[in-house]
Amino acid sequence: MAEHHSEGLSRSTTRDGVDRWTVRAVHEVTYDVVATQALFDVTNPTLATAGAIPAATEHSRRLIVIDETVEQLHGNQIRGYFTHHGVQATYHVLEAHEMVKNWDSVDSVIRTMAEAGIDRRSEPVIAIGGGVLLDIVGFAASIYRRSTPYIRIPTTLIGLVDAGVGVKTGVNFGTGKNKIGSYAAPAVTYVDRSFLRSLNRRHLSNGMAEILKIALIKSRRLMSLLDMYGRAVLDDGFVGSTPALANAADDIIGTSIHLMLEELQPNLWEANLERCVDYGHTFSPTVEMKALPELLHGEAVCIDMALSSVLSFRRGRMTRHELAHVLATMQALDLPIWNSSLEEPGVLHVALADTVRHRGGQQRIPLPVGIGDHEFANDVSADEVAHALHTLRTAAGMKAGEIAAAPEPEHDMVLKV
Repeated sequence: MAEHHSEGLSRSTTRDGVDRWTVRAVHEVTYDVVATQALFDVTNPTLATAGAIPAATEHSRRLIVIDETVEQLHGNQIRGYFTHHGVQATYHVLEAHEMVKNWDSVDSVIRTMAEAGIDRRSEPVIAIGGGVLLDIVGFAASIYRRSTPYIRIPTTLIGLVDAGVGVKTGVNFGTGKNKIGSYAAPAVTYVDRSFLRSLNRRHLSNGMAEILKIALIKSRRLMSLLDMYGRAVLDDGFVGSTPALANAADDIIGTSIHLMLEELQPNLWEANLERCVDYGHTFSPTVEMKALPELLHGEAVCIDMALSSVLSFRRGRMTRHELAHVLATMQALDLPIWNSSLEEPGVLHVALADTVRHRGGQQRIPLPVGIGDHEFANDVSADEVAHALHTLRTAAGMKAGEIAAAPEPEHDMVLKV
């Protein structure tokens, strides 16, 4: 066998005379997540200076895709900012929620990109909105001319701590959640807590689910922050009406982002399918799509986290008091732990089967070990899920104090009221 090598390329010929070339290349990715306040105040230079490709340099052209709700709340200020900084801006206002998170929305963004004639290297698309809009625009940018840079400006809590900081993009297909997508890092994500002032309480709670997720499987410190300040920060609407609440809000968000990035960075392309950040994402994709539009994403994730925590409890990996603590925290953050769609025949079986396909033929279910740690399970049975569901249904009808005061059950028994 003859071989010829150069850097990143080798050629060989087998004994049978077959030529083979092997290409080795590394796709290095660098992107910034930049925290700021009052991003669209004309005196704030962040958009003009931060990131690999700044968003608002003088004489630049930018296509700006805005969630229609954000347009109603902040549209005039956003337009005023780019005008003030001499940016030639094209605006595309997009309806963005799970019911329209589909190819049609991607197509509308791509058509606008083509009409605007943006440069595929130096004129990034700017996405301003919640997680759904960021996913749509990120996917469109990743496939237009095989890759166009884009900038994320999340305006929801779930966008700030989850959808806005990773590299996954995608849209729903048929009844499947995020079945079409790509890995596409933004040039930069700008994190601005002041956007949260315009969110209603339910959408703030929705984002709290992803914060609680990372706390339960990775950080006792973050869980302690939520115990001390979670409800108060939620009641305050993340406004930061006192110095203590402002510091708590920043700490909760900043810690959540750091923990998420700490977990994502070594496995950005998901070569390893055992991902602790998939906690709460085993059953929830199917449950969320089945319940649309009743459940928000974080609400579906929380229900999954509750069920997974019960599985952990029943396996002896979480104490009764720890389970009560988890469920009480969910209740304190106005998050659901139950939905009637869980009782539909076969829904959890379908959910688990789809997850196994998605995770390379194994369950790889992240289960909390106590609070702040995790392990992966590959042997969860249908009977085990059914018993856990029974336990969760019982707990859902109880108050937090009743769960904590319930008699200690055997792990193959349900919680007694």
